Amino acid sequence: MKQRKKIVVLSGAGISAESGIATFRDSNGLWENHRIEDVATPQGWQKNRELVLEFYNQRRKQAISVEPNAGHYALAKLEKYYDVTIVTQNVDGLHEKAGSSHVMHLHGELSKARSSVDPSLVYEIEGWEIKLGDRCEKGSQLRPHIVWFGEAVPMIEEAVDVALTADIFIVVGTSLVVYPAAGLVDFIPDTVPIYVVDPNLPEVKKRPNLTLIGEPASIGMTQLADKLIAEVAR
Repeated sequence: MKQRKKIVVLSGAGISAESGIATFRDSNGLWENHRIEDVATPQGWQKNRELVLEFYNQRRKQAISVEPNAGHYALAKLEKYYDVTIVTQNVDGLHEKAGSSHVMHLHGELSKARSSVDPSLVYEIEGWEIKLGDRCEKGSQLRPHIVWFGEAVPMIEEAVDVALTADIFIVVGTSLVVYPAAGLVDFIPDTVPIYVVDPNLPEVKKRPNLTLIGEPASIGMTQLADKLIAEVAR
């Protein structure tokens, strides 16, 4: 049996925006009317834990209520024909909800909580709330399992290793300005085709085998998936 080609996908907030998930860059650096510094940094957590918990409780509640869109489903469909790994900056779980089975979360997962003293202690959340007083087995307050601004991205080295295995690299729904995730593109050899899907195409260094698709993920990703499937389904 012929070995399947490897597709690596870097996905960002744009693909989830079509499902109704707000992006923090939508309006003047505010995220749901909150300053990023107040709800998405270690300093914000130390200043007002109750605000941070409530902010992510609302994000979690919203994520549970929304559904994947055609962009998510197109990526899941590719798994029937390719070896697909999605490296996502998103925390909403919509890739898994659409059926993708190999998803690497660079910035954490809304559906999980972790110890505020031991990052290795991670727990699934029942429902949508983390409350003040919810503690890990070591007695510390549980916090969202989210990589905040100013924190290290523990999965980035593993993501680089995966990116280096790509036969095809897809960038969808990301502005390519949030590092270190945006830097993954720089590891892709010129011989590997790169497809960038976004209605507001980010600046990408000109290179061979680069294809820009200026469409929302629901349209552009569906078109691209159909093209890639046709190439191997003949």
